[in-house]
Amino acid sequence: MNTNIFEPARIGSLQLNNRIAMAPMTRARNADGIPNDNNALYYSQRAGAGLIITEGVAISDTSKGVLYIPGLYTPEQVEGWKKVTAAVHAKGSKIFAQLWHVGRVSHTSNQPGGQAPVSSSDIQAAQSKAWGYDENGREGFVTASKPRALATEEVGQIAQDFANAAKNAIKAGFDGVELHGANGYLIEQFLNPHINNRTDQYGGSVENRSRFLLEAIDASIAAVGAAKVAIRLTPYGGLHELPHYDDLEATYQYLAKELSDRKIAYIHIMDQQSRGSFALPDGFLERFRQWYDGVIILAGGMDREKSERLINAGTIDIAAFGEPFISNPDLVDRLRHNWPQTPPERELHYGLTMHGYIDWKTYKEQEALCAQEEQQVFGR
Repeated sequence: MNTNIFEPARIGSLQLNNRIAMAPMTRARNADGIPNDNNALYYSQRAGAGLIITEGVAISDTSKGVLYIPGLYTPEQVEGWKKVTAAVHAKGSKIFAQLWHVGRVSHTSNQPGGQAPVSSSDIQAAQSKAWGYDENGREGFVTASKPRALATEEVGQIAQDFANAAKNAIKAGFDGVELHGANGYLIEQFLNPHINNRTDQYGGSVENRSRFLLEAIDASIAAVGAAKVAIRLTPYGGLHELPHYDDLEATYQYLAKELSDRKIAYIHIMDQQSRGSFALPDGFLERFRQWYDGVIILAGGMDREKSERLINAGTIDIAAFGEPFISNPDLVDRLRHNWPQTPPERELHYGLTMHGYIDWKTYKEQEALCAQEEQQVFGR
């Protein structure tokens, strides 16, 4: 292949304007969990991306580990998301909702009635933080609470929660959904044998530890069709206290085959080195390409040169950019023209204020402001 990231791409029957995706990023701007006009503006400002993947969206009232995130489990939330999808589609982009269950990376203050969060086991992520309320009712980062191990019969219900959220996403106008199977959240808590110590059909072998992921995928496929279902994975990641394990690569080889057979929309791989965790080992992406014959998206420390090198090598199909999109709503144009990028201000990433959310300037707006200021100074 000899192309660049600005050439069109396809995900199944979806035609994308370019090979650039906006990666999912939590922004915590919804006090009531219902998307609104500000969310619609935020995403439409960034619709130069061929594909937008939303921030993680709660699939139920027990799936959260962060305050102020939107959901996809009530009619009001569906109506709110319709504003977002309409605004993005009006700009010519496609949009998938990322469906999120944090599992043990939660706090009792995030849970209905102050109950314990759930996971594949009762092993606590004692060094990880949720965003909730401490014992004095103060908002902030709090140590993740000790979870409760899901009963065998409960696991299938959570798979169905993913499917119900997928169905709601399509009602809301999304082009598809991406299940969050990465970053140490619930799905990955089942994959990792250091966390998953179960003795039922969801624990032990690679096949058993993968069962919940595949049941969630299958339930979502039954709800909306394989072409509208995708998943994000972090092989070799370590976020939220997930150690590496002996059959790690065999696990992802097995998943690649199973997901290939299901003809899902894509697999989105994240290299967690950009988040201060482990890097993907040399050669892994090339091996994964041999195992999986569908669309591969890669996120984590991407730039134009790296993206085009991997795309032209046939290793990936689409490059996902995360944090740069926050402070550069016109990131695609900046990449295309090699314009300088505005650095992010991480203290503005989260919270209910609109400052740092919808008020970032495009490069052309910045240039116009500079010209106006020069005119005011020198044009007197």
